[in-house]
Amino acid sequence: MSFLSVTTGNHLLRKIIKTKRIALGLFPIAFWLPAYRFKDWILNDIVSGISTGLVAVLQGLAFALLVNIPPGYGLYAAFFPVIIYFFFGSSRHISVGPFPVLSLMVGDAVMRIVPDVVGNSTMVNSSTIDEQRVMVAASVTFLAGIFQLLLGALQVGFIVIYLSQSLISGFTTAAAIHVVVSQLKFIFQLNVPGFNKPFGLFLTLENIFGQITKTNIADLITSLIILVVVFVVKEINSRYQTKLPVPIPIELIVTVIAAGISYACNFKEIFGVAVVGKLEKGFQAPVAPDMEIFQSCIGDGFSIAIVGFAVAFSVAKVYSIKHDYSIDGNQELVAFGLSNIVGGAFKGFAASTSLSRSGVQESTGGKTQISGLLSAVIVMIVILAIGHLLEPLQKSVLAALALGNLKGMLMQFKEIGILWKKDKYDCSIWIVTFLAAIILGLDLGLAAGVGFELLTVVFRTQFPKCTVLANIGRNDVYKNRKDYKDIYEPEGVMIFRFPSPIFFANISFFKDKLIAAVGFNPLRVLRKRNKALRKIRRMLKNGELQVTPTLKEFVRVDVDIYIVGVHDGFLEKLERCEFFDEEVKQSMFFLTTHDAVLHILLKKNLAISPKFKPIKEKDISDHYIINTNGGLRSREGMVR
Repeated sequence: MSFLSVTTGNHLLRKIIKTKRIALGLFPIAFWLPAYRFKDWILNDIVSGISTGLVAVLQGLAFALLVNIPPGYGLYAAFFPVIIYFFFGSSRHISVGPFPVLSLMVGDAVMRIVPDVVGNSTMVNSSTIDEQRVMVAASVTFLAGIFQLLLGALQVGFIVIYLSQSLISGFTTAAAIHVVVSQLKFIFQLNVPGFNKPFGLFLTLENIFGQITKTNIADLITSLIILVVVFVVKEINSRYQTKLPVPIPIELIVTVIAAGISYACNFKEIFGVAVVGKLEKGFQAPVAPDMEIFQSCIGDGFSIAIVGFAVAFSVAKVYSIKHDYSIDGNQELVAFGLSNIVGGAFKGFAASTSLSRSGVQESTGGKTQISGLLSAVIVMIVILAIGHLLEPLQKSVLAALALGNLKGMLMQFKEIGILWKKDKYDCSIWIVTFLAAIILGLDLGLAAGVGFELLTVVFRTQFPKCTVLANIGRNDVYKNRKDYKDIYEPEGVMIFRFPSPIFFANISFFKDKLIAAVGFNPLRVLRKRNKALRKIRRMLKNGELQVTPTLKEFVRVDVDIYIVGVHDGFLEKLERCEFFDEEVKQSMFFLTTHDAVLHILLKKNLAISPKFKPIKEKDISDHYIINTNGGLRSREGMVR
């Protein structure tokens, strides 16, 4: 009876522990919130939350222009995802909300389904179009959230490894160019339709320059002043970040000044500038997504889901390493999936993390997502109470603020030279992804970039860089002989390295490189040695001799072959395939290159090098080091 009670108690304890582990995994807040150091961290989180919230308000309004919907809906995108991520996210420092690249991707889907109306339109038509576009943006965001949630539930967070850093860098740089071009119509205040198709970027530029004489000078001058001021102050923030207690909130300052001047001088009536206009006070009721839009935007939703997660996870990983805590990729997918589902239901658009906004949250002392929650409170205050103060703000100011946040992405052009020196394959991925996204558009460009990246994996495997190795430093280290001066190459020994699995696609390449390294074709040597051509033809016919060099061809011309560094289970697989015979034996395989070289030198016994005398002076270990006089020595004795 007591034994049964103990067993039942242990089973119950295991279930409790498993349930607790699942709960902590699904709700990371349950892990870090009980350990929150209130006295030490709360002041930092308050300062960080207020600073981040002010930036989030302005970026939400600005990035809504990229989605081609009224600016007020950007506030919803800056509020709801933050609340959801507070409970489900595993990163403590990223700022969740609108991101320019994702906003532009959503905007492409919006413009494809609800294009601009050509010609004059009434206010009713304009209002209807805005409602339709808001619904498209919300539905695409909802769909992206579903994809992210499913990927997280299926535990496939590893999918991000297929988006290399060079691909993400090239794609986001191209997206930054698209953002610049898309904002030109607000800076010049021109009526330019959207072109969501290949070469759409160039068609947009053609339309802009075709109407350049219609530019609103007031909007243009305002934008240029804002851009210069923002870039200068951001540079000051960057250079003197260690001396400044908090970064100068230049976006907030210029927004307050620009809105005040526009209201006081009545810019809308006098100069005809485009302003933010009426901002709805309060929150709107949630809406169900449109299933027809789902069917039209499956590709857009999946692309947005993957790019949003990849960018957010990359930023979160940087901060987790810096502050020494772990993040879970699958949990991040769940968190962003739920954030986008809720955000889409409340007419927001896709959320990820903004690099500049996350930098503000971390650099102002944010310790946990409590700072993110407080930033959402700031956004809520604007939505509920003071949003009307931003109504006279020019759209050109928001466009300039959006461009002011692109400096980091545009500076990624510097990576081309670094990648070229580091890895030409990575450099080619960057360039191809960038050009594809510029020419084909963001959706097709991303697909082309991923396809080319996977193709380079095939190239790396099919055409690896083969090298001839030599002993370095007279010890058990073997490296490319072209990279070092102090090398030792045993006479008559060639160490050929093929850094890739050998399979049907690269076998011919392997044979060609091996022949080039050795310097002769063993089949030709065998033919010269054997005058009986009929015998060779009979061997070829029976499959006993291959027309391309293999192990047996080298063995038959008295060239000893040794293979090193095979993976576990490889020899067992060869045995099952009946690979070994009288000519190809298991004794050809060694654990390391140094073991094979030692075996060769000891076996030849003066046949290779007259200076070598394999005589042991005393009992020594098996760990030999090549001596400078051509002999071998271990840590305890000498063989010469």
